[in-house]
Amino acid sequence: MTTLYPNAAQPTKGVFVENRLRHLVAGGRAISRVVAPVPWFPSRNRRFGAYAEFARAPRREQRHGLSVSHPRYLTIPKVGMSATPFFLYRAMLREVRRLQAEGYEFDAIDAHYYYPDGVAAALLARRLGKPLAITARGTDINLIPRFALPRRLIAWAIARASASITVCQALKDVLVELGAAEESVTVIRNGVDLEQFRPVDREAVRRKLGLEGPVIASVGYLIERKAHDLLIGALPELPEATLLIAGSGPEEDKLRRLAERLGVVSRVRFLGPLAHEALVEVYNAADVTALASSREGFPNVLLESVACGTPVVASRVWGTPELITTHTVGRLVDPRTPEAFARQIAAVLADRPDRRAVRAFAQGLSWDKASRAQVALFSRLIGDRRALRAIRAVRQAVPPLSAK
Repeated sequence: MTTLYPNAAQPTKGVFVENRLRHLVAGGRAISRVVAPVPWFPSRNRRFGAYAEFARAPRREQRHGLSVSHPRYLTIPKVGMSATPFFLYRAMLREVRRLQAEGYEFDAIDAHYYYPDGVAAALLARRLGKPLAITARGTDINLIPRFALPRRLIAWAIARASASITVCQALKDVLVELGAAEESVTVIRNGVDLEQFRPVDREAVRRKLGLEGPVIASVGYLIERKAHDLLIGALPELPEATLLIAGSGPEEDKLRRLAERLGVVSRVRFLGPLAHEALVEVYNAADVTALASSREGFPNVLLESVACGTPVVASRVWGTPELITTHTVGRLVDPRTPEAFARQIAAVLADRPDRRAVRAFAQGLSWDKASRAQVALFSRLIGDRRALRAIRAVRQAVPPLSAK
């Protein structure tokens, strides 16, 4: 259960959640139905932008062999942050009741993103008497708890979850600060599909894209948190480099103006949103992938790049130091300034790590480890719940001993 899940109208949204579930189910140890609510919006007219995409999302669909439903929930501007968990809970409950009426019974709830999704899932788990695991992924733990009411609701959900999952140790530390018992939190890092993200003919890709000289790739939504502006700002100190920016978002015009102001507009290419197949070419064409974000969990962009044999440069934030542990993989940047990024990118370009060694590092980052950890966790949660029910049944069946 999560709002972070792809649909036909938003095929790249929350793909990291879908990937984890796909690999879990592919192992044959679990089956799943997905309840991925989307906000209600009255019009599909494209002039409403992202809001119209909500309306275009199908009510139900099949994705990679998984049944996915998208019930609608109400969002109210300005008060949405406080009210959304409860609207989300009502939408989830109606959909789960429908699934149960159709004969689908389940053992546990796997929720992603602590707020509002995890709070809504905690309400649902309490209503249905199901064990619940909530995965913290980044801003739900390192940003949203700055607000008083969401912080209290997150603490409430932590206390009622059967288990919590984080995608890096740094997020586990914060979850414990928010009230989670350390033993109740399991770190299950994101993996990468090593068949999909792989080295290809690098020179052929560069010719196809018309690239020469050093190439830097920056992949992610064009929003302030992703800080593509820091990489554009680094280009004056990297006079021969071309920057490829893959993604779309509200910051695009601002970033284009920055490139013009710095005189590097001819060396910045805005590629727009790309499918994963096209991203493989971008990573392979690049000499280095840079991630300048101010907040991240365990970034998929870095995993995908490394799997393609391309070293990385990233902000020293949250989970990035848990991936970039050697100069073979890349460099960490601290402080987050254009000058600091320029220095570390230049260091990678000068050092030129062996791309085969970078790819070899990625071999230990497949989804298999994550899937085994999930199976172990959910088996324990379900086993604990069944054992508790058995104990209660025995207690009810056996009369209490007399005082004598």
